[in-house]
Amino acid sequence: MRANVTIEKDILDELVKETKARSKASAVKIAIRGYLKRKKIEKIRSMKGKLDFDLTADEIRHYER
Repeated sequence: MRANVTIEKDILDELVKETKARSKASAVKIAIRGYLKRKKIEKIRSMKGKLDFDLTADEIRHYER
């Protein structure tokens, strides 16, 4: 999908430098993927203690599928 976004030059330059991306588009994709990954991790961490498991970690590890 194509999208036009206005980003300040200094921020975009820093992003390209930090990600070591070959293009601005690649740098933005890397940043977006990183952001989404962090949000998913936060969501999983927020569920800590809210789910009940009947199996132990050892049982899950050795569970036959």
